[in-house]
This record gives sequence, C-alpha cells and structure tokens, in this order.
Amino acid sequence: MSLDIDTPTSRRRSIGSRYSTFMSRRASLMPTLAAILILVVLLIAAQGQFGNFLSPRNLSALLLDNAYLVVLAVGLTFVILTGGIDLSVGSVMAFTGILAASLLSQGLPTWIVIPVALAAGGVIGWLIGVLVHVFDVQPFIASLAGLFLARGLAYVVSLASIRVEDEPLLWLQRTRWTIGDWYITPTGVIALATVLIAFFVLHWTRFGRTVYAIGGGEQSARLMGLKVARTKVMVYVISGVCGGLAGVLLTAYSGAGYPRNGIGTELDAIAAVVIGGTLLTGGTGYVLGSLVGVLVYGTIKKVISFMGAEQSWTQIIIGALLLLVIIVQRIIVARSAARRR
Repeated sequence: MSLDIDTPTSRRRSIGSRYSTFMSRRASLMPTLAAILILVVLLIAAQGQFGNFLSPRNLSALLLDNAYLVVLAVGLTFVILTGGIDLSVGSVMAFTGILAASLLSQGLPTWIVIPVALAAGGVIGWLIGVLVHVFDVQPFIASLAGLFLARGLAYVVSLASIRVEDEPLLWLQRTRWTIGDWYITPTGVIALATVLIAFFVLHWTRFGRTVYAIGGGEQSARLMGLKVARTKVMVYVISGVCGGLAGVLLTAYSGAGYPRNGIGTELDAIAAVVIGGTLLTGGTGYVLGSLVGVLVYGTIKKVISFMGAEQSWTQIIIGALLLLVIIVQRIIVARSAARRR
C-alpha cells in the first residue's frame, strides 16, 4: 500500500502536466487567445493615453464602422480554413455595391436589389471555386482572376459614384437602437448575425467539419468519404456571398456606390483573419477570432485617428503585427507537433 504525499514538487509537476495536456489538446486556441490579449492591451493603452477611448459611443462606433469588414472576414475564414485564399472580396464588394446603387437608382425595390447583389457575389465565388477544384488552378491565381473580373464589372456598371436615395437601404445605417450611451445599427446586427451563423455552421454541421478536415489534409478528407469537391467550391461561394453582403452594407454606410471602393480591402480582411488566429495553411482557426482580428484592426485605425497621425501608419503597424502573429503561430504549431511525437 502506498501513500501519495502532496509536496510542492509534486504540485509543480501536476500543474506542468495539466499545462502540457491543455497545450497539446487546445493549441489551436492559443493564436485566438493571443489576439484577444492584443485587443485588450490596445484598448487599455488607448484609454490610458486619451482618457475617453473606452466611452460607449466610441466602442459602439468601432463595430459599426467596420461592419462590412467583419462580413468579408467571415467569408475569408471559410476559404482560409481549407488552405485556400480569396483575393477577390474587395472587388466583389465594390461591384455589388455599385450594382445595388445602380439598380436602386433605376427604381427597382430593395427586396429585389439585395438578393441580386448577393447572387452576383455568389456567382463570382462559384467561378473561382470551379477554377480551383475542377481546373486545379492555384487559389491565388483563380481569385486574382476573380478580382480583375469583379473590378472590371464594377467599371462597366458605372465609372462614377452613384448616390443612393432609397430609404429602406439607408435605414440599415441611419437607424440606431440605443441602450444608455451604447448604440447599434441594423448593419452592426447583420454583421454579428453573420458571425454567429458562420460559427454554428463551422462547429455544428457536417459541412463545417468537412471544411476543417480539408484544411487538415485534403487527401485524408477524401479517404474519410467527405464531400471534398462540393465543399471546396462552396467555401468560395460563401466568400462571394459575403462580399456581396459587404457591398450592400458599405453602400448603406456611405450612402453611395463607387467602383473604386474596396481597393486593398481584401488584404485588410486577410490580415484580420490571420491576426484572429486562423492559420494560412488551413485546418485551424475560429470565426470568432476573425471578429477579434477586425476589432484589433479597427482599434489601431481609431488610435491613429486620435493621435492625428497619417493613416499610412495603420498599414505599417498592421504589417508589423501580422508578422509577429505569424511568427507566434509558427512557434505554437511547432511546439504542438513536437508534443504529439
């Protein structure tokens, strides 16, 4: 008969064992937790510097000013989880935005225009997905073709800005629901609803499990009998539909459609997804992390604005932060792989 004696050494070993077990089982959470930590540090530092940064109105605006980017990041999360990439989302957003503004100016009702915009984005996404899966074109090249196609179509619709006078569409941004000093608009509600729907699909449906499985290893997913072909095409369709929805939200936000909207926005969305903890190699990441990544991006932009500095500093800081996050991700992945051996 033996007795287990609780000593400081045994307690330290027990804590270390629990930590190692947690890291091996939940390593995928670490990049997202790191993104949350970055966001908290940014908010606390900004509050310390400016004194009124954490005001309810300022934090409410943080989400609403970036609602379209949240929707783009959600769509990109699906694609990146499979190990792909979609460079077309900014151009799709511009095309569907100017298309919606043009159709509304011609007198078409909002309940027709919005589905048409979503469908237009979905069609471009479907074309990219077909190129990637059926013709085995690299996602970078296929989505680059989609980028030029969508941007060209935007210029075909109109070379100039088209002002929106449609009340139902403008209602999405002008309406504010308040709780004390906090407020939210329908565009913000749509963005959050998109995140929640994507979270449910990725974590509670067979389609979502297939998305993760493809990112973990496409050949293994095929051997498991999963519907790889349909899923690979569908993630680009989802990204395209999200691009269409983002175009509608941006048009409601700005009150106009413009064919040059969204230039470089695809890079902002990709950066937000990666900062939020989704690995570019696929198979690991969370859509809630992408939301955090957008909030980090928006916070940095707002801090730069508060400082009165050039907005070019936003790109510099995001680039440095993105490099740091990728390095941290590589370290976490390498340590996790070492523990499994």
